[in-house]
Amino acid sequence: MIARHVLPPYRPSHAFLQASVRAFGFRRHHFVPTARAWRSHVVGRGHQPVKGRPDSIRPRVSPYFATAGEARSAPSIRASSTRVVAASRDVSSASFPAYEPPQTGLLSYLPAPVVPYAELIRLDKPTGTYYLFFPCLFSTFVAAAMSTPIATPTAVLSTTALFFSGALVMRGAGCTINDLWDRNLDPYVERTRLRPIARRALSPRAAIVFTGAQLLTGLGVLLSLPFECFWYATPSLLFVATYPLAKRVTNYPQFVLGLTFSWGAIMGFPALGVDLLSNQAAIVAAACLYSSSVAWTVMYDMIYAHMDIKDDAKAGIKSIALKHDKETKSVLTGLAVVQVGLLAATGVAAGMGPVFFVGSCGSAALTLGVMIWRVNLKDVKNCWWWFKNGCWFTGGGIALGLGGEYLTHAFVSDQNENPSIHTSY
Repeated sequence: MIARHVLPPYRPSHAFLQASVRAFGFRRHHFVPTARAWRSHVVGRGHQPVKGRPDSIRPRVSPYFATAGEARSAPSIRASSTRVVAASRDVSSASFPAYEPPQTGLLSYLPAPVVPYAELIRLDKPTGTYYLFFPCLFSTFVAAAMSTPIATPTAVLSTTALFFSGALVMRGAGCTINDLWDRNLDPYVERTRLRPIARRALSPRAAIVFTGAQLLTGLGVLLSLPFECFWYATPSLLFVATYPLAKRVTNYPQFVLGLTFSWGAIMGFPALGVDLLSNQAAIVAAACLYSSSVAWTVMYDMIYAHMDIKDDAKAGIKSIALKHDKETKSVLTGLAVVQVGLLAATGVAAGMGPVFFVGSCGSAALTLGVMIWRVNLKDVKNCWWWFKNGCWFTGGGIALGLGGEYLTHAFVSDQNENPSIHTSY
């Protein structure tokens, strides 16, 4: 009688698996179901599988290789895959705390199925929304002071409310797109490893559907503004979609983020009926304000990047913080000078008065100088504190100066249209 139990135990070669993965772009889920099926096969034939082997297959894969085509067409990415593999070993060997549902704050009141979506859009971390909103607020005040006749407070408040709603929605969409691009990198960075997609609380498909819903909501907010805003806003989607790629191809992804987050510095003008194509002073003011906001974005995100500088170096993620680690404060100082200089140029082009130059430019110079002097780039918590609070120190100071200048212009305009009756004694 021929023995039926002739199959050897399944002993996969990890070296072979790794070579296959690098060559063909396979992922872990391609191997595990096959291994489980094989174990069922050999157990059914009377063999005992090697304990823990099939289900514990965890090939160390470079997360960049999604397809075989990518592996063949991206030699520069392949060169960085070694660093990603090393980073994954370091992270996997470290004893990090497991995910725990939020027990305090806004997210603790939400239904459990909604929490991953709220975490995905960083609803519990609104600082990014404020950074996206402030350029919109700046341009709204500048445009309000330049419009003819001067914009009413009601128009300014309603436009500001729409911009804040749009900033909230589009910042969430940007975070979702970023996490989709980085879903195979985030598990290897301590700060991002528990994000919903990285920890598999949400599937990429669910995140894509959610992104579509957010973009439709953002479109609804945009269409609530004058229709000219649609044509000015549409090009920004290119930057929203491509920013995550910048971290893979350039040492200056913060500059791409600046181009994205500062787009609101243009939007206030068409929102309040100021035609940038025919008003030379307005287009110069908008260009200077936009460039100033870009410099500000690069500055604060450079500080933010220092929070992940060690993990980024291991994973091969590029950033201005890594490129200029030894001269970061010199770079920050240069960016601050550029920002304040361009902000002052905005005031000159827009015909601003002393309230703006003292309030906005003066407060920006003061708060940025203190931040650069006091921030400890080697301390993650200190970097986060200045990133979170610097938003209000600098952005709030600029907004107060611009708001004061607008009110001054509105008061003078009202006096000219309705001169007060002075009584002589």
